[in-house]
Amino acid sequence: MSEWEELEQAPITYLTVSQLAAHLKEVIESRFAWGDLWVEGEVGDLRPTAPGHIFFSLKEGRAQITCVIWRTQAARMAHLPANGQTIVARGRIGYYEDRGDCRLYVDRWLPIGLGQRFLALEALKRRLEAEGLFDPTRKRTLPPFPRRIGVVTSPAGAALRDILNILRRRWPLAEVILSPTVVQGDDAPLSIATALETLWMVAGVDLAIIARGGGSNEELWAFNDERVVRAVASSPFPVVSGVGHAIDLTLTDAAADVHAPTPSAAAELATPDRDAVAAQIAGWRDRLEQAIRARLERAGQALTTLRARLQAHAPERELHARLERLHRLQTRLRSAIDQQILQAEARWGYHQARLEALNPHAVLARGYALVRRADGRLVTRADQVQPGEPLTVQWIDGEVPVRVEGGSPG
Repeated sequence: MSEWEELEQAPITYLTVSQLAAHLKEVIESRFAWGDLWVEGEVGDLRPTAPGHIFFSLKEGRAQITCVIWRTQAARMAHLPANGQTIVARGRIGYYEDRGDCRLYVDRWLPIGLGQRFLALEALKRRLEAEGLFDPTRKRTLPPFPRRIGVVTSPAGAALRDILNILRRRWPLAEVILSPTVVQGDDAPLSIATALETLWMVAGVDLAIIARGGGSNEELWAFNDERVVRAVASSPFPVVSGVGHAIDLTLTDAAADVHAPTPSAAAELATPDRDAVAAQIAGWRDRLEQAIRARLERAGQALTTLRARLQAHAPERELHARLERLHRLQTRLRSAIDQQILQAEARWGYHQARLEALNPHAVLARGYALVRRADGRLVTRADQVQPGEPLTVQWIDGEVPVRVEGGSPG
């Protein structure tokens, strides 16, 4: 009989996964009850939740355990632990069957001291702050309409996809230049600083986004490295940081010109919204059209006024008025001349008639004659001549010399 056949015939005792999980839960939780267990470790990955519960890890070297402070316990605590702080926590061990792991449910904790890593970080932060690298006055304003945007992140991470999606949606006019880097691990600080410095040599970069997705405090630690912080502070163009999630804050965030809580938020802050810009331009266009129409209307009204004034004082109008006046004067002058001529003709006729009546020739024509002495004087009476005196008798048709022979006055 083979070994396999022997095993098949032998009775086998086994547990299901649920039975094993229940057994582990009973053993572990009965061994460590409330008040019996104090655990020392360094706090990391502290995550408050919306309901008010606090999740964190206690770490020592490579070993760690997940800890939970329930909302009711957290409300009674004067202070909550902080990342990097070494504490002793009291609580009980619970076995979480759904996930197959153990948790320490903490009801009290006492500080032992800050971890060496956290102390080093605080010292670096104070030194860089004293140098002015975090001074708000050195923060630069982002360009309103960037044409070329550099992105420093992992080419395989979700952060890059989120950034590209946001940039395409908000401001597709911008050219995106990826400067790839690793974002965690021992090689990450130098890689991140070098990737950012590489963008300095690219012409026309308006700003850079330095980002990575969320992670534990250790996974984000590269962004607390002095080399990365100094590269960000020395950048010739503004830098937007979007490292981790809203609760995470690194020294890179403090040195950046603009800090965003997430990579997506960094892309939002780095670019204008094309729809908002289009709406603003449309508003400007409408106001410009209204201003142009109003100005044209005012200019038209002014032109109409000037045209009316010009027409009122136009040379053609004045000339026409003066010609009409001249015509009236000419008419009146002609009428006056005609009247004067008629009057003159009448006076002429009157005086002519009188002259005709007094004309000696007219008298002569009626059979009278004029008698003149030798000196040409008229003889009007008989006593004006002497006998033998020569005289001239003038009739209408001629003169005849005569001599006085005698006569008597009267």
